[in-house]
Amino acid sequence: MKAGFVNIFGKPNAGKSTLLNALIGEKLAIVSPKVQTTRHRIKGFLNKEGEYQIIFSDTPGIIEQPKYKLHEKMMQAVKGSLEDADVALLLVDVNEDWNEVDNIFSTLRLKVPAIVVSTKIDTAKGSKLEEAKTFFSSKSYCKNWIGISVTQGANIGELLDMIVEYLPEGSPFYNEDDLTDLPTKFFVGEMVREKIFFLFGDEIPYHTTVLVNEFKEKETLVKIQADIVVQRESQKAIILGEGGKMIKKVGTMAREDIEKFLDQKVFLQLFVKVKSKWRDDELKLREYGYK
Repeated sequence: MKAGFVNIFGKPNAGKSTLLNALIGEKLAIVSPKVQTTRHRIKGFLNKEGEYQIIFSDTPGIIEQPKYKLHEKMMQAVKGSLEDADVALLLVDVNEDWNEVDNIFSTLRLKVPAIVVSTKIDTAKGSKLEEAKTFFSSKSYCKNWIGISVTQGANIGELLDMIVEYLPEGSPFYNEDDLTDLPTKFFVGEMVREKIFFLFGDEIPYHTTVLVNEFKEKETLVKIQADIVVQRESQKAIILGEGGKMIKKVGTMAREDIEKFLDQKVFLQLFVKVKSKWRDDELKLREYGYK
């Protein structure tokens, strides 16, 4: 049997979370068109009885020059993923600047087999795809190359076969019935945060985080209370919206996703709290789950 850690790396806009969800077949990582949506290392397990257990890790996008302590915490998650990887997936949009991405991949100094995955191949024009293969296959860190399209499901199965080929022999690390090692509260908070990324402009989502304070399973429903944390009073007003319109919208959309995830009825209560400069406060970052 084969078992190992397959960690996904790339720039903030590489589509790592989308690929993780496609490989696992479940929505574990939140997805947004905005960059730097992923802030934590998220593990998802894929099991094929008697054949393999793959522990996939979606990592935060690589930030070359962190601006806040929050960014530093995110890059620590990337570093931790580098240390325990058995196989690395290096994601790059086929239409990106390959030299820029090559510089980033080279600085990772990987000691394990790396598969370069060119994404969005359905948007590649002319000989772009063959050029990408030639460019990355020549790099010392590239053990193999493949082009995929998650939206069209192109070559996802082929990528999985390629991953299994490089996995070491070993015993499973986790129970085969488990999907992840993260608590349910984590995913609840992430689903709320995803709706903030979806509903608000470019600034607000990056100034917010979500803290789940209460998660109580009752006979007929699950009661959840969470705080949306912002940095300024003006941001609180935007999240609330006129007459509480926007926070109600966040709550409704998040509750629908949480109910699907838990397969239970949910009562979701959201509050907005102002915590000045929380992104640079070590104690607050730890309180909010950024270890």
